[in-house]
Amino acid sequence: MMNATGTPSKLQWKTLTKKRPGIGRGLPAGKENLMWVANSSTLIYGERDAVLVDTFLTTEQSQTLLDWVVASGKNLTAIYVTHGHGDHFFGLAPLLERFPQARALAVPEVVTAMHDNLSPAWLDDFWRRLFPGEIPDRLLVAEPLENNELQLEGHKLVVVDAGRTDTAHSTCLHVPSIGLIVGGDAVYNGIHPFLGETDAQSRIEWIETLDKLEALKPSAVIAGHKVPENDDDPRIIAETRQYLRDFDRLNAATTTARQLYDAMLELYPNHVNPGSLWGAANTAKKHP
Repeated sequence: MMNATGTPSKLQWKTLTKKRPGIGRGLPAGKENLMWVANSSTLIYGERDAVLVDTFLTTEQSQTLLDWVVASGKNLTAIYVTHGHGDHFFGLAPLLERFPQARALAVPEVVTAMHDNLSPAWLDDFWRRLFPGEIPDRLLVAEPLENNELQLEGHKLVVVDAGRTDTAHSTCLHVPSIGLIVGGDAVYNGIHPFLGETDAQSRIEWIETLDKLEALKPSAVIAGHKVPENDDDPRIIAETRQYLRDFDRLNAATTTARQLYDAMLELYPNHVNPGSLWGAANTAKKHP
């Protein structure tokens, strides 16, 4: 929409962050109070319309997200999905039922990954097993976004190809007019990154993506997984990069998964979701 001067109205944004239990299978004792993780969903909006970036995992959290979007009073036109992990798109159905004119969108590679996450190996053997009775019955997949760009009241929302980060293909959404990057899982904020699908080469590529994001000189960066009380300072790009470098350095300096886990905890004693680090350490020692 245009304001009285004929220029597009300035966009704004807000983020909803919700906690859920982390995965701690076989986790060494000592960090029980940190065994949780949080997802974020970001609403970018103008005077009338809005675009949502990513959804939540469970039925309860999806209803909370829907209520939050409805309470904004904005007309939801699109839901952009940054990558194909189920905890970022399993909440699409109630949003699209309430806003039938809205479109769920993702780049074609992410759409393929979303379909993969609905396969029995992921949906039944992973998500429904870990969260019994909590995963929505109706699960939808986004439409392909072909031109890597969305429009919101005269402003561009530009897809950034993040390549391999915590999964095989991920993206971020950049809003140049307000200096915002909605980072998906390319950046983390106070939470141990999920490294279970990475290897040494992909972590190098992840660091290159972080360099690319930093070069955009954002004023705010929203991590797909963040401690709710943390701010969205762009320094989280550098913090995520340092974490990856520390993990690779300590992986080379240790022999066992427990040694790697303990060495990383010495550097990051207050990061939440240690089960993610424990899984990463075991994966790294099996598949360097």
